[in-house]
Amino acid sequence: MSTNDDTATVTWLTQDAYDRLSSELDGLIGNRTAMAKEINDRREEGDLKENGGYHAAREEQGKQEGRIVQLQELLRNAKVGEAPVSEGVGGPGMLVTVRFDGDDEDETFLIGSREEADTAGVEVYSAASPLGKALTGAREGDTVEYETPNGKTMKVALVAAKPFAG
Repeated sequence: MSTNDDTATVTWLTQDAYDRLSSELDGLIGNRTAMAKEINDRREEGDLKENGGYHAAREEQGKQEGRIVQLQELLRNAKVGEAPVSEGVGGPGMLVTVRFDGDDEDETFLIGSREEADTAGVEVYSAASPLGKALTGAREGDTVEYETPNGKTMKVALVAAKPFAG
């Protein structure tokens, strides 16, 4: 795997996003005892085949456990702070302004984690997406190509790239 591939898979989070996700994880872990009690209470209501409350509680427990695993993995591999890229170069943690070939208007978005979307206040594209990969390492003024999910090749010019202040 090349160094460029490694940086595309790193999840860069602002301190606010990291703190928010850590708090969510702590809350879910803290809720495990209450969820186990809920399941046990529902189990004691009788026949499990016809006990909708029991099955709903088990399903909710599964969703919470899935989110706990997702958050633990994300936070374990996250880098907090600004991505190590310089002004004028696209990459994770950068607020980029681009112009798609054939468009007259510029678009601005953050190259980062979907988890940043709640705190970023701007649209977020993953660094692992085709557009994110194409823009990673591009310099202002460069035009890059990437393949869309439907198989078309798109051209996009990097107009500006600056570190995201969060």
